Amino acid sequence: MHFRLTLMALVACSSAWAAAAPGGPVEATRELAVWVPMQLTFVYGHATTEYSCSGLAARMKSILLKLGARPDLDVRGYGCTQLTGPDPLAGVKISMNVLEPAGARPGLGAHWKSVDLLQDREVLEAAADCELIEQVAQEVLPLFTVRNVDYNATCQARNLLPGATRLKADVLVADQRPPSSAAR
Repeated sequence: MHFRLTLMALVACSSAWAAAAPGGPVEATRELAVWVPMQLTFVYGHATTEYSCSGLAARMKSILLKLGARPDLDVRGYGCTQLTGPDPLAGVKISMNVLEPAGARPGLGAHWKSVDLLQDREVLEAAADCELIEQVAQEVLPLFTVRNVDYNATCQARNLLPGATRLKADVLVADQRPPSSAAR
């Protein structure tokens, strides 16, 4: 009986330690947050991977949504010189709303969520995104409420380095609203 209680205590403690460890599950604490409008002109600087304007807009929209931008964001091509194919001057204008802690203001429910901006990419695709991820970390990530950022981008011009790029963080995201009983 004493051995069983000791074993149960050890299991409980190890679960708590694992949850608190860096890279472990994000805590389930709820916070109040407010939507704040943000605008950004993002001109992609590259030496290796080129995007078409529509390709850059789609990739940036995906990244912004993962970081917790409200789904009604607007991402439009900017500075584009090519009608089709890779554009050496590809850029986007972004209008979005992001969450920040409400402080003393009334707010909506929010929680922390772990995101990995490259988890849906193959190894070579992630390596090709190196310059984009580097620029996102410098120019875009500061617009969001984040913590526990795990970032590395070792980029070499015209050379892909598999495994040398990552951007993970805990981001503040809105709670999902429960379905309204009045909605049909």
